[in-house]
Amino acid sequence: MNQPGESLRDRKKRRTRAALERATVRLAAERGYDHVTVEEIAAEADVSVRTFFNYFASKDEALIGADPEAGPRMAERITSAADEVPPFEAYRSSVLAEITEELNNARDLWLLRKEVLMQRPDLLVRAFANSAESEQLLSAAVAARAGLPESDLYPRLIVHAGSAAFRCAVTRWAHDDSLSLGALVAEAFDLFGTGLAHVPSRSEGGS
Repeated sequence: MNQPGESLRDRKKRRTRAALERATVRLAAERGYDHVTVEEIAAEADVSVRTFFNYFASKDEALIGADPEAGPRMAERITSAADEVPPFEAYRSSVLAEITEELNNARDLWLLRKEVLMQRPDLLVRAFANSAESEQLLSAAVAARAGLPESDLYPRLIVHAGSAAFRCAVTRWAHDDSLSLGALVAEAFDLFGTGLAHVPSRSEGGS
């Protein structure tokens, strides 16, 4: 499944990035993270070392796997959705659009990455920090769409609850290879979204 509006060039870039992430995680799991070099990762992914550094500043970034373009890309989807689309639905659609075929088929890779990161608390902290930065950007986009200040509780709650829903879906997906991550995330959003579909007015006590 390709992302909506994605060009051939963007699709190739996404797949190259995914190949480098897979190579990093596999080699780290097999040999131990400290015993893997960037040169070995590039060779495993069948690209040059220069290509590796076009995507990642270090092997730490490749292991964590956070796409720096994902947050801005999702925020743009939220703010550019049709006027009649409610803020919650714009956010939900933005998240679901990120679940590509590669991610849907990456269950084993996700489990390996988790295993390696659990052995490196320093990198685990960085992974959480990346998530927090993305959540802040998305909260601002939801706030803009809802016509609320960034400090309001509503956009923050949507994004943080959405992140929790996503993590719950991933946890279930990790333990059952018969399930689709996309379907699980959609179900999780449906479950929590009913209570967040209404945008509060400023008079309702937004904080």
